[in-house]
Amino acid sequence: MLIKYPGKFDSLSYIQCTISCRHGRKHDIMPTNVNYRANIEALRLAGCTHIIATTACGSLREEIHPGDIVFLDQFIDRTTKREQTFYDGKPGSKTGVCHVQMDKPFCEKTRSVLIKAAQEMKLKYFETGTAVTIEGPRFSSKAESVMFCSWGCDVVNMTTVPEVCLAKEAGICYASIGLPTDYDCWKDEPVSRNKCTF
Repeated sequence: MLIKYPGKFDSLSYIQCTISCRHGRKHDIMPTNVNYRANIEALRLAGCTHIIATTACGSLREEIHPGDIVFLDQFIDRTTKREQTFYDGKPGSKTGVCHVQMDKPFCEKTRSVLIKAAQEMKLKYFETGTAVTIEGPRFSSKAESVMFCSWGCDVVNMTTVPEVCLAKEAGICYASIGLPTDYDCWKDEPVSRNKCTF
């Protein structure tokens, strides 16, 4: 697929893109069962050098409203059942051990391009944000939601981890656009599945 890019240089007029639906075309794969490794490997084999991911999320801050945009720059991993590396020692996996630095998990250059685009379009956005990724498919309990707020997290989602880790391991620049759909449950507003799918 070619997407027109509103750039100033003729050589950048079109950018070849690959689109992937992590939850399946009918949104019928729950977060735990998404094959994140296969998705990242498929994008790598397709020649992708950058990934711009979107993630529906719940806001954990009063000032981050549903409909705002959050450009994630950090994460906290609360998942428990997902394959986190290509180098797990299993048959067919890559050999060895890969220790990947995660102090800056998201690509700063890609984030800056996205932030600039949001500025130019006059969108309401937050330049940084920490996502806490939970296993799902259930939403947080009120106690968990309040705890995540106390940790200083900005949003809660179910897909950032291990996707960002695997992309970094594969050498693909990764940026994520958080799209808050609700206030999770810390704010005494019920979270519904209908609000959280696009």
